[in-house]
Amino acid sequence: MKKSKRVKKSNSWKIKQHRDQFFKKSKTLGYRSRASFKLIELNKKYKFIRANTNLLDLGSFPGGWTQVAKQIIRKGKIMSIDLKEMEPIKNVKFLKGDITKTPTKIEVIKYFNSSLDVIISDMAADTTGNKSLDSIRTNQITTDVISFSKETLKPKGVLISKVFMGEDFIQVKNLAKSVFKKVNFFKPESSRKESKETYLHCEILKPL
Repeated sequence: MKKSKRVKKSNSWKIKQHRDQFFKKSKTLGYRSRASFKLIELNKKYKFIRANTNLLDLGSFPGGWTQVAKQIIRKGKIMSIDLKEMEPIKNVKFLKGDITKTPTKIEVIKYFNSSLDVIISDMAADTTGNKSLDSIRTNQITTDVISFSKETLKPKGVLISKVFMGEDFIQVKNLAKSVFKKVNFFKPESSRKESKETYLHCEILKPL
C-alpha cells in the first residue's frame, strides 16, 4: 500500500512537471533547471548582473542559475559551489564544498580577492516532510549566507537568497536589514504558487 502511494505521488509530480510552462521552456532553451527563470526574473527586476560582474553562485547544482549568469557576464569571474558535483560550464570555476565550512570560505576569499560583487543563493535544506521544520532549516542557511556576505561582498555588493515564509521569517528579515541598507522581497512568477519560497534582494552593506 505504501509503495502504491509513493508511485502515485511520483506519477503526479511527473504530470505536474510536463504541464509546467517553465519546465517546458527550460527544456526548449537548454537550461539545466526551471529555476533558471527565477534568476532571469530577479535580474530583470533588480538588474544586479552585468557584463563585468564577479559572482558567486551558492547551491549551484545542477547549474541553471550559473548558466543564466554566464550568458550575461563576459568580463567578470564566476565561482559556483555545491555539495553535489556539477557538470562543467566553460569559464566557470566550480568548487565542490560546503560554504558553511572554513576551508570553502577561504577558497572563495582567495578566488575573488576582495572583488566580489554579487552572491546568489538558491540553497534549501533537504526536505523532511515537515514544512515548518523545512522552513526553519532553510532560513538558517539563509542567515549563514547573509553573515558570509557581510565578510566577502564589496561595499556596494548585492545578495540574492531564497527564504521561506515561516515563523522565523521576521528574524531573517531583521538580520538582513542590520547588514544591508536596502532589503526587498520578491516572489518570481516562475516560483510555484504552492511554494512558501520568496527571494531576498539586498544591496549596499552598512558600515561596520
